[in-house]
Amino acid sequence: MTGERAANGIQAPLSGRCGYFVEKKKRYCKMIVAEGKRLCGEHANTAPNSEGENQRRRIPCPLDPKHTVDEDKLEKHLKKCNSREKPKPIFYIKGINGGYEDATETPKQQVSICSLSKEELETMIKKLLKATSSLNSKLTDQTLTHVTLQEALNDPKNGDFAIKHLKQQASLTGNLERLSLLGSNRCFVEFGAGRGKLSHWIDLALQDAKSVYFLLVERATTRFKVDGKHKSRGSMFERLQIDIEDLNLGKVPLLVKERLPVVGIGKHLCGAATDLALRCIMESYINQEDTGKEPPEKRLKSDEMWAVGDPTSLSNYTVRNATNRLPVLGVAIALCCHHRCEWKHYVGKKFFSSQGLGAEDFRIFQRMSSWATCGMKHHSIDVGETEIDNANQKVQLEEHDMDDESFAYEGTLTAAEREHLGRLCKRLIDQGRIWYLKQQGFDSALQYYTSPSISLENVLLTAVPLPKIQESENSEVNFSS
Repeated sequence: MTGERAANGIQAPLSGRCGYFVEKKKRYCKMIVAEGKRLCGEHANTAPNSEGENQRRRIPCPLDPKHTVDEDKLEKHLKKCNSREKPKPIFYIKGINGGYEDATETPKQQVSICSLSKEELETMIKKLLKATSSLNSKLTDQTLTHVTLQEALNDPKNGDFAIKHLKQQASLTGNLERLSLLGSNRCFVEFGAGRGKLSHWIDLALQDAKSVYFLLVERATTRFKVDGKHKSRGSMFERLQIDIEDLNLGKVPLLVKERLPVVGIGKHLCGAATDLALRCIMESYINQEDTGKEPPEKRLKSDEMWAVGDPTSLSNYTVRNATNRLPVLGVAIALCCHHRCEWKHYVGKKFFSSQGLGAEDFRIFQRMSSWATCGMKHHSIDVGETEIDNANQKVQLEEHDMDDESFAYEGTLTAAEREHLGRLCKRLIDQGRIWYLKQQGFDSALQYYTSPSISLENVLLTAVPLPKIQESENSEVNFSS
């Protein structure tokens, strides 16, 4: 009995399994070993005291150095390695949503706030305050919920971490309902879908709706997906494992076949991914009753949207497929990680130019945006009547990939001042996105969709088509709105 309990993979290796203790996982490796061997092929040459148990030489896989392979079997391994390049789908066009770099721009190293002199930092703060002086920094609170999630929210089996995400998903679903974006005959495109939980709850909220489809866009391989739960209900869920930057939405077979209008959604779409998603979905948009504006392909050329790769071939591609564009009913994206934005991908370059700002200013404001959470790392703070505890802070900072630069500042600004400036940087970057959406004929807004105690990144970007009478007046956008 004692021996059986010991051989549980934690105190001792499982029978027939590798005898290497994986320190990170606090258990023994579960790989099956060859007859008469103590270690698996992965650990035979790397484990201490292995004494070269595996006579073959193991080398890192050239496709993914996170795993190794027998040198004499490398050629065979490359043909079946999961990291090998796979055939590109019909909707793949490299860099189609990536934006463009100005001819005068050259790639520069990431700007470090700590490297700026006191005078340089003061100059940037003055620029920031001037650019944001006309913006309304007080956002509307649209923290909502939805009846579909009430049972899960009240389930005692769900812990604090699960409840935190459920409250956000409930509010996002409630805001979609507020904007009249929940309904039949449409396709929801979830960018950065992960496990697909947001689409899962939206589908449950649309039990009586007809002809509803879901496209889940995620570049990473995801475990524990919830898509399979909907097969018995007859819902149409399709995953697109592709980078948003390379996704030509108008060529996805489902959309080509069904010709349904789309709704763009996302929960914590990190940094530049928001800009990629906006360009992706807006490039598929055309007002089919629009006869007074210049053709979409001409607008795209004038905005230099296609200045990536071979401009000639991409321009021809745009002309040929202008009639394949799909109407967009709306957008609802929970924003996240402005410090991960990139000038090349940013959709609000013209807005920045209108404020007398350029690429270098953007890069500094992008880094300063991380100050919005600079007071959260080492102590808890009061937000209204709610105290964010240290454990929750740690989870949120890791979840949103916060770097240490926000907390490395050693100047004269207080934590409260840095937090305020960080929020202004976020607001300025987001205003460029609002400007872009208005240029596309959409009424766009920012609002809070959850409390800071639930998520430090609690701002929702929404957009719905402008009425026709307003659209005709939209050639000159009010930048201060």
